Amino acid sequence: MLQPRLCLRRPHNLRHSFPSTSLRKYATVEAIDHTPPPPLTATSTNTLGTVEANPYDNTIRPEDTPEPPFALRSYKPRTPGVRHLRRPINDHLWPGRPFLPLTFPRKGQHIGGRNNSGQVRVRHRGGGAKRRIRMVDFHRLEPGKHTVERIEYDPGRTAHIALLTNPANGAKSYVIAAQGMRAGEQIESFRAGLPEKLVESLGGDLGRADAGMVASKTAWRGNCLPLHMIPTGTLVFNVGLKKGGKAQLCRSAGTFAMVIGNASERLKKGKDRKEAAEGAEGLEDGAREKEDKRWSKDALYVDVRLKSGEVRKIHRDACATIGTASNSNFNRRQLGKAGRSRNLGIRPTVRGVAMNASDHPHGGGRGKSKGNVQPVSIWGTLAKGGYKTRKKRNINRFVVTPRPRNQNKASKPKRKEQ
Repeated sequence: MLQPRLCLRRPHNLRHSFPSTSLRKYATVEAIDHTPPPPLTATSTNTLGTVEANPYDNTIRPEDTPEPPFALRSYKPRTPGVRHLRRPINDHLWPGRPFLPLTFPRKGQHIGGRNNSGQVRVRHRGGGAKRRIRMVDFHRLEPGKHTVERIEYDPGRTAHIALLTNPANGAKSYVIAAQGMRAGEQIESFRAGLPEKLVESLGGDLGRADAGMVASKTAWRGNCLPLHMIPTGTLVFNVGLKKGGKAQLCRSAGTFAMVIGNASERLKKGKDRKEAAEGAEGLEDGAREKEDKRWSKDALYVDVRLKSGEVRKIHRDACATIGTASNSNFNRRQLGKAGRSRNLGIRPTVRGVAMNASDHPHGGGRGKSKGNVQPVSIWGTLAKGGYKTRKKRNINRFVVTPRPRNQNKASKPKRKEQ
């Protein structure tokens, strides 16, 4: 339906044969800038302000790739289902099938929102097109450079995935693609430590090496690093929570987090506090030992601000990938018709007022009336404000600043009376 229409009939008049046999395209692009981007080169800026090539890594930094303006692809309304269809422009995606050894079929009762006994546990799920689950590597433990073979679409997630190839042994793996990543780039994981060639280029002693020099050779888009090696203010995604664990945060399309405090800064602040505490009068030995233990534990974590605004302490050896998750315009898409939602495995949502009294607390009665009761869910819990779910005890001790909620949001300014 969305393919360009070809003229299959031979025209009677040969004078008009050329315009009639050309392809008629019905896809248009809205709000896009056609100015060509500058050439992409792997460069790094030194302290003198000159630009020179990086001798170690030939990938491209996130700031070197200009972000295109927001644009969606719309279609000529040949049918009602195409009139309101809006899709992000992803012409760089692989058009063929996935790498089958890294996939397996999605089968079983769980795809319909049911448990092992066949009872519905998640409503509004069922049907949809056949899928194959892509086995994505969230650990990134294998060292060495990996070449991005292609960028693919994954039906099991909103972000795109990249197929990597290890030039040393030819092994392939899937990872979450960073925004702006393209085929042909090289990315690397430094979770197992820095390679010997990189250590030699830094002088042979990592203890004396400048943190900025290490970051200039490692903190590149798509590279996986421990959090203590990432400079402050860097945008990251695929953030882990435990030492040696897999990535658990910021994995969906367009999400990212920001490193706002690394372990070295915490350790420096801890030393300053320790010196101030030692010079203070009247501090007992037991209290001093307790403060030392707290400072030593505090230096093991890095402050990370999540997309929701929450600031969380994460272990310094947890993993994170430089950049932003791909497909950032996913939330701006428009399906255009209900059939595309059904193809995604999403079933319709019925209002409680439209149900019978035996199916929902709002059901039954004459007309559009919910029976003069408070808005509740299908299970009877309050659907709007008033039902508290936050725990008062045993709160998460790794949360430094909780995300802003309704009571913490600034109220709208009142209008001045004239």
